[in-house]
Amino acid sequence: MENFDFYAPTKMLFGKGKAVCLPEEMRPFGNRVLMVYGGGSIKKNGIYDTVCGILKDSGFQFWELGGVTPNPKIETVRAGIAMAREHQADMILAVGGGSTVDCGKVIAAGYFYEGDAWDVVKDPSLIAGALPVFTVLTMAATGSEMNPTAVITNQAVHEKQGVHSSHLYPRASVLDPTYLYTLPAIQTAAGVADIMSHIFEGYFKKTEDAYVQDKFSEGILKTCIKWGPVALTEPENYSARANIMWAASMALNGLCGCGKEGKWSCHAIQHQLGAYYDITHGVGLAVITPAWMRYILSENTVGKFVDYAINVWGFPRQPDEFALANMGIDATEQFFVDCGLPVTLSELGIDDSLFEVMAKAAVPYAQLDTQAYVPLHEQDVVNIYRACL
Repeated sequence: MENFDFYAPTKMLFGKGKAVCLPEEMRPFGNRVLMVYGGGSIKKNGIYDTVCGILKDSGFQFWELGGVTPNPKIETVRAGIAMAREHQADMILAVGGGSTVDCGKVIAAGYFYEGDAWDVVKDPSLIAGALPVFTVLTMAATGSEMNPTAVITNQAVHEKQGVHSSHLYPRASVLDPTYLYTLPAIQTAAGVADIMSHIFEGYFKKTEDAYVQDKFSEGILKTCIKWGPVALTEPENYSARANIMWAASMALNGLCGCGKEGKWSCHAIQHQLGAYYDITHGVGLAVITPAWMRYILSENTVGKFVDYAINVWGFPRQPDEFALANMGIDATEQFFVDCGLPVTLSELGIDDSLFEVMAKAAVPYAQLDTQAYVPLHEQDVVNIYRACL
Protein backbone atom coordinates (compact mmCIF):
# COMPACT_ATOMS: atom_id res chain seq x y z
CA MET A 1 0.00 0.00 0.00
CA GLU A 2 1.29 3.45 -0.95
CA ASN A 3 1.55 6.40 1.45
CA PHE A 4 -1.56 8.58 1.42
CA ASP A 5 -3.42 11.43 3.10
CA PHE A 6 -7.12 10.88 3.66
CA TYR A 7 -9.19 14.03 4.15
CA ALA A 8 -12.98 14.15 3.85
CA PRO A 9 -14.17 17.27 5.69
CA THR A 10 -17.70 17.57 4.30
CA LYS A 11 -20.46 17.28 6.88
CA MET A 12 -23.05 14.83 5.57
CA LEU A 13 -26.68 15.49 6.55
CA PHE A 14 -28.24 12.16 5.59
CA GLY A 15 -31.88 11.16 5.79
CA LYS A 16 -35.47 12.15 5.21
CA GLY A 17 -36.17 15.81 5.94
CA LYS A 18 -32.54 16.71 6.68
CA ALA A 19 -32.67 19.84 4.50
CA VAL A 20 -34.07 21.72 7.49
CA CYS A 21 -30.64 21.37 9.13
CA LEU A 22 -28.89 23.25 6.33
CA PRO A 23 -29.35 26.84 7.61
CA GLU A 24 -27.47 26.00 10.80
CA GLU A 25 -24.47 25.00 8.68
CA MET A 26 -24.72 27.99 6.34
CA ARG A 27 -25.38 30.81 8.79
CA PRO A 28 -21.77 31.22 10.04
CA PHE A 29 -20.72 32.24 6.51
CA GLY A 30 -23.27 35.04 5.94
CA ASN A 31 -26.77 35.28 4.54
CA ARG A 32 -26.34 36.03 0.82
CA VAL A 33 -26.71 32.87 -1.27
CA LEU A 34 -26.38 32.05 -4.95
CA MET A 35 -28.59 29.00 -5.51
CA VAL A 36 -27.56 26.94 -8.53
CA TYR A 37 -29.79 24.28 -10.07
CA GLY A 38 -30.50 22.45 -13.30
CA GLY A 39 -33.20 22.22 -15.88
CA GLY A 40 -36.28 22.59 -13.73
CA SER A 41 -37.06 19.11 -12.42
CA ILE A 42 -36.72 20.37 -8.84
CA LYS A 43 -39.63 22.72 -9.52
CA LYS A 44 -41.81 19.82 -10.64
CA ASN A 45 -41.03 17.49 -7.75
CA GLY A 46 -41.30 20.09 -4.97
CA ILE A 47 -37.65 20.20 -3.92
CA TYR A 48 -37.30 23.77 -5.19
CA ASP A 49 -40.20 24.98 -3.06
CA THR A 50 -38.87 23.12 -0.03
CA VAL A 51 -35.37 24.59 -0.29
CA CYS A 52 -36.59 28.12 -1.06
CA GLY A 53 -38.97 27.95 1.87
CA ILE A 54 -36.18 26.89 4.22
CA LEU A 55 -33.96 29.74 3.03
CA LYS A 56 -36.74 32.33 3.35
CA ASP A 57 -37.81 31.14 6.78
CA SER A 58 -34.21 31.30 7.96
CA GLY A 59 -33.68 34.86 6.77
CA PHE A 60 -31.33 34.21 3.85
CA GLN A 61 -31.26 36.40 0.77
CA PHE A 62 -30.79 34.33 -2.34
CA TRP A 63 -30.51 34.65 -6.08
CA GLU A 64 -30.97 31.87 -8.62
CA LEU A 65 -28.91 30.49 -11.47
CA GLY A 66 -30.92 27.79 -13.21
CA GLY A 67 -30.32 25.86 -16.39
CA VAL A 68 -27.19 23.87 -15.49
CA THR A 69 -26.99 21.02 -18.00
CA PRO A 70 -25.43 17.58 -17.88
CA ASN A 71 -21.76 17.96 -18.77
CA PRO A 72 -21.90 21.48 -17.25
CA LYS A 73 -20.62 24.17 -19.57
CA ILE A 74 -17.98 26.78 -18.87
CA GLU A 75 -20.39 29.44 -20.14
CA THR A 76 -22.75 28.63 -17.25
CA VAL A 77 -19.86 28.88 -14.81
CA ARG A 78 -18.95 32.30 -16.17
CA ALA A 79 -22.55 33.47 -15.83
CA GLY A 80 -22.64 32.20 -12.26
CA ILE A 81 -19.45 34.00 -11.31
CA ALA A 82 -20.82 37.25 -12.71
CA MET A 83 -24.07 36.82 -10.79
CA ALA A 84 -22.29 35.91 -7.55
CA ARG A 85 -20.12 39.00 -7.82
CA GLU A 86 -23.05 41.25 -8.70
CA HIS A 87 -24.93 40.20 -5.57
CA GLN A 88 -21.82 39.82 -3.39
CA ALA A 89 -22.72 36.25 -2.55
CA ASP A 90 -21.35 34.79 0.66
CA MET A 91 -21.78 31.19 -0.46
CA ILE A 92 -23.02 28.82 -3.17
CA LEU A 93 -25.91 26.40 -2.67
CA ALA A 94 -26.06 23.75 -5.40
CA VAL A 95 -29.39 21.92 -5.59
CA GLY A 96 -29.22 19.05 -8.05
CA GLY A 97 -27.02 16.23 -9.26
CA GLY A 98 -23.31 16.06 -9.87
CA SER A 99 -23.36 18.45 -12.81
CA THR A 100 -25.00 21.15 -10.71
CA VAL A 101 -22.61 20.58 -7.82
CA ASP A 102 -19.60 20.67 -10.15
CA CYS A 103 -20.81 23.91 -11.71
CA GLY A 104 -21.33 25.42 -8.26
CA LYS A 105 -17.85 24.44 -7.15
CA VAL A 106 -16.13 26.13 -10.08
CA ILE A 107 -18.30 29.23 -9.68
CA ALA A 108 -17.11 29.31 -6.07
CA ALA A 109 -13.47 29.02 -7.14
CA GLY A 110 -13.75 31.47 -10.04
CA TYR A 111 -15.30 34.12 -7.77
CA PHE A 112 -11.86 35.05 -6.43
CA TYR A 113 -9.93 34.64 -9.68
CA GLU A 114 -9.54 37.71 -11.88
CA GLY A 115 -9.02 35.86 -15.16
CA ASP A 116 -11.28 33.53 -17.12
CA ALA A 117 -12.87 30.64 -15.26
CA TRP A 118 -11.48 28.11 -17.75
CA ASP A 119 -8.02 28.98 -16.48
CA VAL A 120 -8.73 27.48 -13.05
CA VAL A 121 -10.21 24.37 -14.64
CA LYS A 122 -7.07 23.84 -16.69
CA ASP A 123 -4.71 24.81 -13.86
CA PRO A 124 -6.15 24.26 -10.36
CA SER A 125 -3.01 25.73 -8.79
CA LEU A 126 -4.61 29.09 -9.62
CA ILE A 127 -7.37 28.39 -7.08
CA ALA A 128 -6.29 30.35 -4.01
CA GLY A 129 -9.69 30.17 -2.34
CA ALA A 130 -13.37 29.62 -2.97
CA LEU A 131 -16.74 30.64 -1.65
CA PRO A 132 -18.21 28.06 0.75
CA VAL A 133 -20.23 25.46 -1.16
CA PHE A 134 -23.28 23.63 0.19
CA THR A 135 -25.28 21.01 -1.66
CA VAL A 136 -28.73 19.45 -1.70
CA LEU A 137 -28.32 16.29 -3.73
CA THR A 138 -31.04 15.10 -6.12
CA MET A 139 -29.15 12.31 -7.89
CA ALA A 140 -26.78 9.59 -6.71
CA ALA A 141 -23.84 9.24 -9.05
CA THR A 142 -20.75 11.41 -9.04
CA GLY A 143 -19.85 11.70 -5.36
CA SER A 144 -19.22 15.39 -5.94
CA GLU A 145 -21.15 16.15 -2.77
CA MET A 146 -18.23 14.83 -0.69
CA ASN A 147 -15.10 15.38 -2.75
CA PRO A 148 -12.88 18.22 -4.04
CA THR A 149 -13.36 17.53 -7.74
CA ALA A 150 -15.44 19.03 -10.55
CA VAL A 151 -15.71 18.30 -14.27
CA ILE A 152 -16.51 21.10 -16.72
CA THR A 153 -16.98 21.04 -20.49
CA ASN A 154 -15.70 23.66 -22.92
CA GLN A 155 -17.43 22.89 -26.19
CA ALA A 156 -15.61 25.66 -28.03
CA VAL A 157 -12.36 23.69 -27.77
CA HIS A 158 -13.92 20.21 -27.40
CA GLU A 159 -12.50 19.65 -23.94
CA LYS A 160 -14.05 18.05 -20.89
CA GLN A 161 -11.71 18.66 -18.00
CA GLY A 162 -11.57 17.59 -14.38
CA VAL A 163 -10.31 20.02 -11.75
CA HIS A 164 -9.21 19.01 -8.25
CA SER A 165 -8.54 21.36 -5.34
CA SER A 166 -8.88 21.15 -1.57
CA HIS A 167 -10.81 24.45 -1.79
CA LEU A 168 -13.65 22.64 -3.59
CA TYR A 169 -14.85 20.40 -0.77
CA PRO A 170 -18.48 21.23 0.06
CA ARG A 171 -18.90 22.40 3.65
CA ALA A 172 -22.09 20.38 4.14
CA SER A 173 -24.31 18.24 1.92
CA VAL A 174 -27.92 17.20 2.33
CA LEU A 175 -28.61 13.63 1.20
CA ASP A 176 -32.33 12.91 1.42
CA PRO A 177 -33.09 9.59 -0.32
CA THR A 178 -36.68 10.66 -0.93
CA TYR A 179 -35.35 13.33 -3.29
CA LEU A 180 -34.43 10.52 -5.69
CA TYR A 181 -37.94 9.08 -5.95
CA THR A 182 -38.89 10.99 -9.12
CA LEU A 183 -35.68 10.41 -11.05
CA PRO A 184 -36.21 9.02 -14.57
CA ALA A 185 -35.10 5.40 -14.80
CA ILE A 186 -32.27 6.21 -17.21
CA GLN A 187 -30.78 8.67 -14.72
CA THR A 188 -30.98 6.12 -11.92
CA ALA A 189 -29.30 3.52 -14.12
CA ALA A 190 -26.63 5.92 -15.37
CA GLY A 191 -25.94 6.95 -11.80
CA VAL A 192 -25.40 3.34 -10.73
CA ALA A 193 -23.00 2.82 -13.66
CA ASP A 194 -21.11 5.96 -12.65
CA ILE A 195 -20.78 4.76 -9.04
CA MET A 196 -19.51 1.37 -10.18
CA SER A 197 -17.03 2.98 -12.56
CA HIS A 198 -15.57 5.09 -9.76
CA ILE A 199 -14.97 1.88 -7.85
CA PHE A 200 -13.50 0.09 -10.86
CA GLU A 201 -11.01 2.89 -11.43
CA GLY A 202 -9.58 2.38 -7.93
CA TYR A 203 -10.08 -1.38 -7.70
CA PHE A 204 -8.15 -2.21 -10.85
CA LYS A 205 -4.81 -0.71 -9.91
CA LYS A 206 -1.26 -2.05 -9.75
CA THR A 207 -1.04 -1.87 -5.94
CA GLU A 208 -1.69 -5.40 -4.69
CA ASP A 209 -1.84 -5.16 -0.90
CA ALA A 210 -4.58 -2.57 -0.32
CA TYR A 211 -6.85 -5.26 1.12
CA VAL A 212 -9.04 -2.94 3.18
CA GLN A 213 -9.70 -0.63 0.22
CA ASP A 214 -10.54 -3.58 -2.02
CA LYS A 215 -13.02 -4.97 0.50
CA PHE A 216 -14.68 -1.56 0.77
CA SER A 217 -14.83 -1.50 -3.03
CA GLU A 218 -16.30 -4.97 -3.39
CA GLY A 219 -18.96 -4.14 -0.81
CA ILE A 220 -20.01 -0.97 -2.63
CA LEU A 221 -20.15 -2.82 -5.96
CA LYS A 222 -22.35 -5.50 -4.40
CA THR A 223 -24.54 -2.73 -2.99
CA CYS A 224 -25.06 -1.33 -6.48
CA ILE A 225 -25.80 -4.78 -7.88
CA LYS A 226 -28.32 -5.52 -5.12
CA TRP A 227 -30.12 -2.20 -4.81
CA GLY A 228 -29.78 -0.66 -8.29
CA PRO A 229 -32.41 -2.94 -9.88
CA VAL A 230 -34.71 -2.43 -6.89
CA ALA A 231 -34.52 1.35 -7.31
CA LEU A 232 -35.43 0.90 -10.97
CA THR A 233 -38.45 -1.30 -10.34
CA GLU A 234 -39.53 0.36 -7.08
CA PRO A 235 -38.59 4.05 -7.42
CA GLU A 236 -39.93 4.92 -3.96
CA ASN A 237 -38.16 2.11 -2.13
CA TYR A 238 -36.38 4.07 0.61
CA SER A 239 -33.84 1.35 1.39
CA ALA A 240 -32.78 1.12 -2.24
CA ARG A 241 -32.45 4.87 -2.64
CA ALA A 242 -30.64 5.28 0.66
CA ASN A 243 -28.09 2.57 -0.02
CA ILE A 244 -27.37 3.75 -3.55
CA MET A 245 -27.10 7.37 -2.36
CA TRP A 246 -24.59 6.53 0.35
CA ALA A 247 -22.69 4.21 -2.00
CA ALA A 248 -22.21 7.13 -4.40
CA SER A 249 -20.65 9.29 -1.70
CA MET A 250 -18.42 6.49 -0.41
CA ALA A 251 -17.28 5.52 -3.90
CA LEU A 252 -15.51 8.81 -4.56
CA ASN A 253 -14.61 10.45 -1.26
CA GLY A 254 -11.12 8.92 -1.37
CA LEU A 255 -11.92 5.96 0.86
CA CYS A 256 -11.63 3.25 -1.78
CA GLY A 257 -8.80 4.65 -3.87
CA CYS A 258 -6.36 5.85 -1.24
CA GLY A 259 -3.01 4.07 -1.08
CA LYS A 260 -3.32 2.83 -4.67
CA GLU A 261 -1.21 4.42 -7.37
CA GLY A 262 -2.12 5.08 -10.98
CA LYS A 263 -4.42 7.12 -13.21
CA TRP A 264 -8.01 6.39 -14.24
CA SER A 265 -8.55 4.86 -17.68
CA CYS A 266 -12.26 4.62 -18.47
CA HIS A 267 -13.03 8.15 -17.32
CA ALA A 268 -10.29 9.59 -19.52
CA ILE A 269 -11.64 7.67 -22.50
CA GLN A 270 -15.25 8.62 -21.76
CA HIS A 271 -14.51 12.30 -21.14
CA GLN A 272 -13.52 12.62 -24.79
CA LEU A 273 -16.88 11.20 -25.81
CA GLY A 274 -18.54 13.78 -23.56
CA ALA A 275 -16.48 16.59 -25.05
CA TYR A 276 -17.66 15.83 -28.58
CA TYR A 277 -21.05 14.17 -28.22
CA ASP A 278 -22.47 15.57 -24.96
CA ILE A 279 -23.73 12.17 -23.81
CA THR A 280 -24.65 11.32 -20.23
CA HIS A 281 -21.49 10.47 -18.31
CA GLY A 282 -22.74 7.24 -16.73
CA VAL A 283 -24.14 6.05 -20.05
CA GLY A 284 -20.75 6.53 -21.70
CA LEU A 285 -19.04 4.65 -18.88
CA ALA A 286 -21.45 1.73 -19.24
CA VAL A 287 -20.37 1.46 -22.87
CA ILE A 288 -16.64 1.89 -22.32
CA THR A 289 -16.10 -0.22 -19.20
CA PRO A 290 -16.78 -3.78 -20.45
CA ALA A 291 -14.77 -3.14 -23.63
CA TRP A 292 -11.86 -1.77 -21.58
CA MET A 293 -12.01 -4.78 -19.25
CA ARG A 294 -11.83 -7.24 -22.13
CA TYR A 295 -9.03 -5.27 -23.79
CA ILE A 296 -6.72 -5.25 -20.77
CA LEU A 297 -7.38 -8.83 -19.68
CA SER A 298 -4.04 -10.67 -19.79
CA GLU A 299 -1.76 -12.95 -17.81
CA ASN A 300 -0.79 -9.89 -15.76
CA THR A 301 -4.33 -8.81 -14.89
CA VAL A 302 -6.32 -12.04 -14.84
CA GLY A 303 -5.80 -12.54 -11.09
CA LYS A 304 -7.55 -9.28 -10.27
CA PHE A 305 -10.43 -10.10 -12.59
CA VAL A 306 -10.75 -13.50 -10.91
CA ASP A 307 -11.03 -11.74 -7.53
CA TYR A 308 -13.69 -9.51 -9.01
CA ALA A 309 -15.69 -12.41 -10.47
CA ILE A 310 -15.60 -14.37 -7.20
CA ASN A 311 -15.90 -11.63 -4.57
CA VAL A 312 -18.37 -9.36 -6.35
CA TRP A 313 -20.43 -11.66 -8.58
CA GLY A 314 -20.17 -14.80 -6.48
CA PHE A 315 -18.93 -17.14 -9.19
CA PRO A 316 -17.24 -20.30 -7.85
CA ARG A 317 -13.52 -20.66 -8.37
CA GLN A 318 -12.51 -22.85 -11.32
CA PRO A 319 -9.25 -23.94 -12.95
CA ASP A 320 -9.67 -21.81 -16.08
CA GLU A 321 -8.90 -18.32 -14.75
CA PHE A 322 -9.57 -16.59 -18.06
CA ALA A 323 -13.00 -18.19 -18.36
CA LEU A 324 -13.80 -17.04 -14.82
CA ALA A 325 -12.51 -13.52 -15.51
CA ASN A 326 -14.69 -13.29 -18.61
CA MET A 327 -17.70 -14.46 -16.63
CA GLY A 328 -17.24 -11.45 -14.36
CA ILE A 329 -16.87 -9.10 -17.31
CA ASP A 330 -19.90 -10.57 -19.08
CA ALA A 331 -21.94 -10.24 -15.88
CA THR A 332 -20.97 -6.57 -15.67
CA GLU A 333 -22.12 -5.88 -19.22
CA GLN A 334 -25.35 -7.85 -18.73
CA PHE A 335 -26.07 -5.92 -15.54
CA PHE A 336 -25.87 -2.66 -17.49
CA VAL A 337 -28.16 -4.10 -20.18
CA ASP A 338 -30.64 -5.26 -17.56
CA CYS A 339 -30.64 -1.74 -16.10
CA GLY A 340 -31.71 -0.40 -19.49
CA LEU A 341 -28.37 1.14 -20.44
CA PRO A 342 -26.84 1.04 -23.93
CA VAL A 343 -23.61 -0.91 -24.21
CA THR A 344 -22.53 0.14 -27.70
CA LEU A 345 -21.65 3.48 -29.23
CA SER A 346 -23.88 2.66 -32.19
CA GLU A 347 -26.89 2.78 -29.86
CA LEU A 348 -25.88 6.36 -29.06
CA GLY A 349 -25.55 7.33 -32.72
CA ILE A 350 -21.75 7.56 -32.52
CA ASP A 351 -19.58 6.31 -35.38
CA ASP A 352 -15.83 5.94 -35.79
CA SER A 353 -15.17 9.30 -37.44
CA LEU A 354 -13.54 10.93 -34.38
CA PHE A 355 -11.89 7.95 -32.72
CA GLU A 356 -8.35 9.01 -33.62
CA VAL A 357 -8.96 12.61 -32.53
CA MET A 358 -10.44 11.53 -29.20
CA ALA A 359 -7.71 8.98 -28.57
CA LYS A 360 -5.02 11.56 -29.20
CA ALA A 361 -6.55 13.74 -26.50
CA ALA A 362 -7.33 10.95 -24.03
CA VAL A 363 -3.79 9.61 -23.63
CA PRO A 364 -2.07 12.80 -22.39
CA TYR A 365 -5.20 13.85 -20.47
CA ALA A 366 -4.58 11.09 -17.90
CA GLN A 367 -1.08 9.94 -18.82
CA LEU A 368 -2.58 6.65 -19.93
CA ASP A 369 0.64 5.57 -21.62
CA THR A 370 2.60 5.66 -18.36
CA GLN A 371 0.24 5.86 -15.37
CA ALA A 372 -2.74 3.64 -16.21
CA TYR A 373 -3.35 0.22 -14.64
CA VAL A 374 -2.47 -1.19 -18.06
CA PRO A 375 -0.63 1.42 -20.16
CA LEU A 376 -2.65 2.54 -23.16
CA HIS A 377 -1.35 4.33 -26.24
CA GLU A 378 -3.40 6.11 -28.87
CA GLN A 379 -4.00 2.99 -30.95
CA ASP A 380 -5.09 1.10 -27.86
CA VAL A 381 -7.72 3.73 -27.11
CA VAL A 382 -8.88 3.65 -30.73
CA ASN A 383 -9.17 -0.12 -30.46
CA ILE A 384 -11.30 0.20 -27.31
CA TYR A 385 -13.57 2.71 -29.01
CA ARG A 386 -13.95 0.33 -31.97
CA ALA A 387 -14.77 -2.55 -29.65
CA CYS A 388 -17.69 -0.42 -28.41
CA LEU A 389 -19.36 -0.02 -31.81
